[in-house]
Amino acid sequence: MNYRMGLSILASVAVLSLGGSTGGQAQQSEMSFFVTSAGPGKGGDLGGLSGADQRCQLLGGAAGAGTKTWHAYLSTQGTGAVNARDRIGRGPWQNAKGIVIAKDLAELHGKNDITKQTALTEKGEMVNGRGDTPNMHDILTGSQPDGTAFAAGEDRTCGNWTKSGQGAAMVGHHDRQGLRDDDASKSWNSSHPSRGPEGGCSQNDLKSTGGNGLFYCFATK
Repeated sequence: MNYRMGLSILASVAVLSLGGSTGGQAQQSEMSFFVTSAGPGKGGDLGGLSGADQRCQLLGGAAGAGTKTWHAYLSTQGTGAVNARDRIGRGPWQNAKGIVIAKDLAELHGKNDITKQTALTEKGEMVNGRGDTPNMHDILTGSQPDGTAFAAGEDRTCGNWTKSGQGAAMVGHHDRQGLRDDDASKSWNSSHPSRGPEGGCSQNDLKSTGGNGLFYCFATK
C-alpha cells in the first residue's frame, strides 16, 4: 500500500512539474520584451547595431522565443542616424511573465509599465537596481526620452556602439530610481550619459555609475 502510494505521489509531482515547466516556456515563447541578462562585456562596444541585434536574437532564442525578430532599443548619431523607437515594431510588448509593459509606441514613451519588477531578463529574472549590490540599473539606449536619436556632436552612443574607451552613452534606469526625485532619474530610457576614469565607454566605466552594459530588446513582430 505504501509502495503504491509512493508511486502515486511521485507521478503527481512529475505531472505538476511538467505542467509548470510547460507554462513557463509558453509564456517565454510569447515574450516580446526583455533586458539582456548579460552584455558582451566590452562596455559600449556592442558590435554596432547589428551586433546588439544579434545578441537580442541569441538570448531570445535561448529562452524559447527565437521565431521572433528581435532588435535592440538603441539609437545612433550622425549620418544615417537611427531612432530606437523606429526599430522595435508597434507593440504591444510583454515580458517573460506575460505582463504587458506597453501596448504601443505612444504608451511606451509615455505612461508605460516598465519597473524593476517588470523589466525582466529573457530568463524572467529581475535585474539589480539601486540599493542592490552590484547596482546594474543603467541600461544603454543612446536615446532621448521620446526614443529619438541625439544630434551629431556630443557622443551619446559610444561611437554608435563601437567604442569601449573614450566617449559616452545615454542610459536609462530600468528601476525608475536615481539620485534625485526628477524626471531624468525616473526615466527608463534617458537618465544620464555614462562617464568614468577610462573614458566613459569601458565596461569598468559603465559599472562605476551603476551599469553592466545591458540593453533592452524588443520583438518587432
